[in-house]
This record gives sequence, C-alpha cells and structure tokens, in this order.
Amino acid sequence: MADIGGLGLTAEDRDVLTHPLVGGVILFARNYSDPEQLRALCADLLALKRSRLLLAVDHEGGRVQRFRVGFTRIPAMGTLGKLHQESPSRAVEEARSQGLTIGRELSAYGIDLCFAPVLDRDTGVSQIIGDRAFSEDPAVIIGLSRAFRAGLNQAGLAATGKHFPGHGAVAADSHTELPVDRRSFAEIEAKDLAAFRALIEDGIESLMMAHIRYTAIDEKPASLSRRWIRGLLRVQLGYNGAVICDDLSMAGAKAGGEIVERALMALDAGCDMLPVCNDRESLLKLLAALPVKPRRLSSARLQKLYRRELAA
Repeated sequence: MADIGGLGLTAEDRDVLTHPLVGGVILFARNYSDPEQLRALCADLLALKRSRLLLAVDHEGGRVQRFRVGFTRIPAMGTLGKLHQESPSRAVEEARSQGLTIGRELSAYGIDLCFAPVLDRDTGVSQIIGDRAFSEDPAVIIGLSRAFRAGLNQAGLAATGKHFPGHGAVAADSHTELPVDRRSFAEIEAKDLAAFRALIEDGIESLMMAHIRYTAIDEKPASLSRRWIRGLLRVQLGYNGAVICDDLSMAGAKAGGEIVERALMALDAGCDMLPVCNDRESLLKLLAALPVKPRRLSSARLQKLYRRELAA
C-alpha cells in the first residue's frame, strides 16, 4: 500500500501505483483540499489499474481525521466511552451513527477502507492512543466498536481493527521508537485481546498489527512475528480476514532491519498488505527487490505448519 505526495498524481506516482505489487493507496491530509479535488483524485486513482486499487484512509475522528473541511467533524471515540457511563444505549447508538456518517462520506468518493475502529484500551499510559480508544473497559470497547463497525458496513465501507494485539499499555510511540510491553501473556489475553476476539468472531474485514515487542511471547515486534500472526491470530483465534502491517516506515518496524528485510519478515509472518508511507525512496527500493509472483502456501498447509510450530 503506497502513498502519494500531493493533491494530484505525478508521473512517478502513476508508475508506482501501476506496479503489479501495489494493491492500495493510503490518503493523508496533504492529499485533500476540498471535496471536488478529492473526487477528481479518487477517480484518477480508481482508473489506473484494471485490478482496482484499494483506497484507504485513517478517519477515526478526533485527532485522527484526515479530511475536515466539507466533512462532518467526528468526535474522538473516547467521548463515546464517557457517554457510555451515563447512558449505554445512547453511546451505542451514537457509535453506530458516527460509523455510518464516516462510511457515507468516504464511500461517496470510492474509498473502500477506514482504518478504524481502534480496539486498544485507554489505560492512561499511552498518549498516542489516549482518547482514540473507546475506553479502558474491554466490554465497553466491544459494544461500541461493534456498533461503529456496523455503521461503516451499512454504508459499504470495510473496517480495520487496530492495533493487534493492543497498543494501550505502553508509553512509547511506535512512530518514533519500538515500544516494549513486558506483561505476561495471561494479562494481555485477559485485558487486551477480548475486543479483538469479539470482532474476529463477528467477521471484521481486516486487522492492523502493532509495531510493539511483547517479550513474554516473542522478541520480534508483533507486526513481524510468525508466533503472533500465523500462530495466535490465524490458528488459535481462527481469524481469516486481511492482516495489514502498520506502516513499515515507522521507527517501530526498523527492528526488522532495512526496508526489504523488514518487508520480507512481515510477509513471512503472515501480513497480507504492507503500507510504506512517507518514504518514496524505500518504497521504490522495495518494489525493485520483491518478486512479482512470490510463492504462496495454501491456507490449510500454513495451518498445519504453524500448529506443528506451536506444539513445539
């Protein structure tokens, strides 16, 4: 998944986006000036390839809303958690309404995927998560995120739960460093995985991995970890939707080495799509290095291999 630098497509953008390994585009605030410009840009993007590019955007509300002028201002999801303390039914209805609003407004431009809802817990530790999360309480997160996703889906948008297996218990920001979570797996499972498990059971379309190292499970970040993705997420939790790596240009991913090395590690771990943002040089290097038709194993074969690995 690639990005672009401005309000329209350059010749280099067109070359990059028509490469056979590029399957999607993530849009940022720099790609938006007004509704007419966005409509023209999305039309250009969707006309580039016979195999349609997936268009995605971070549009959670609050601090993370890429398109503002001409769009409904969406409140931070933490406000819905506070509303839930007063009236659970009103909070659930509001979550559905906000998801529906986002879905209707984005789908009108041909955008497919909203990188939301945030399923992390607001533990008071992480400033980068904070009020982006619905609540600290897993039960509240489950109820509100289900309603939010239902609103997105009603308008034709797919959802992405993030950041698996949970970003809320670390102070460090994975944009700038690799956070380390030293909690036991039992604590992570009891507190952080509950919302992901519930949305997986509902059939959520995609999940985004966290660039966080959970030392009780693996020395590798979860985003680059076969234990987390092929083992726990695919086999133990039975997830069969799309697994999206968090941006490979982030500092938290650099524990995997240079861009080609970390991309191959993410693919081997089980990620289906690799966003590479704000670093065109690395993106070009990666496209030149990766095979256009990588060898793939069947889902049944992968499950057999990683059940054996888990048993070991």
